Amino acid sequence: MGGDFGPYPIVEGTILALKADKNFNVILVGDEEKIRSLIHDKKLLQRVDIVPADDVIGMDEQATEALKRKESSIYKAIELVRNGEADGVVSAGHSGATMSLATLRIGRLKHVSRPAIATLMPTYKDRKTLVLDVGANVDCKPEHLFEFGVMGEVYARNIMKLETPRVGLLSNGEEDTKGNELTKTTFTMLKNLPTFIGNVEGNNIFDGSVDVVVTDGFTGNILLKTSEGVANAISKLMKKNIKRSPISMAGALMMKKVFRALKKEIDYSEYGGAPLVGIKGCAIISHGKSTPKAIKNAIFQAIRYVESNINADIEKRLEEVKNKG
Repeated sequence: MGGDFGPYPIVEGTILALKADKNFNVILVGDEEKIRSLIHDKKLLQRVDIVPADDVIGMDEQATEALKRKESSIYKAIELVRNGEADGVVSAGHSGATMSLATLRIGRLKHVSRPAIATLMPTYKDRKTLVLDVGANVDCKPEHLFEFGVMGEVYARNIMKLETPRVGLLSNGEEDTKGNELTKTTFTMLKNLPTFIGNVEGNNIFDGSVDVVVTDGFTGNILLKTSEGVANAISKLMKKNIKRSPISMAGALMMKKVFRALKKEIDYSEYGGAPLVGIKGCAIISHGKSTPKAIKNAIFQAIRYVESNINADIEKRLEEVKNKG
């Protein structure tokens, strides 16, 4: 209920997902009347449960409010996962509320100090770069970043199917001595990880030279928003310049397939959302402006996460590396 465009894209995305895959059921939490009015296929309704919730955490409200608002849609959705009535939660509402409730109500995995939001970034090679944290933790300690590196490594193996992922630490230079106090201390800790390749710079995220990039949530969120802004600006500049002459327009028609492929690579709706890695369950945080396509992909992302062994593997891997340390 808390997304920028209300329940429509959430329900429509759910319908798209249900039509594409018959092996899962959905619980929709929110205004029952509004939800039912958006589902016209009676067969699909058989695979949908609706949990009524009258309250909604607004985007302009404090995340701490969510803990008190037990009748809100996000609180009730998180409780379904906590109580084992649902395997995962997908939300396009207040991301802070989702993170807070998922962390405090579902709980953290063993050996995890703080969960991290992980997102996939496009590269010009046939692979993606996983970046974490991109917003869950504004202030981080070196041990938090070390855990992010381990969780990212496990995610890359389990979800991205990379046998030997390359883990890098985001810094202002590739040299071992570069960075601030946080990254310098983190560097010495990550050296104990066999998959660690050292410091990486911002441009390396997009060139396919690293698979997992570790950073604090403050820097990561700025990186994410800047990347979205640059991609959007490039798209608009291309459209603007194409319209300037008939020759450009003719060339654009010939390049239509290329533009379509480019749009797919940089479109957040292709990824659906970002998982909160490190909790005892599955929570996918989607963009507030999510389209039905984005929600559909977020649901499938949640299914893949739940069907993997990622949480158990994170606990096992953290225990291994911390005991060695």
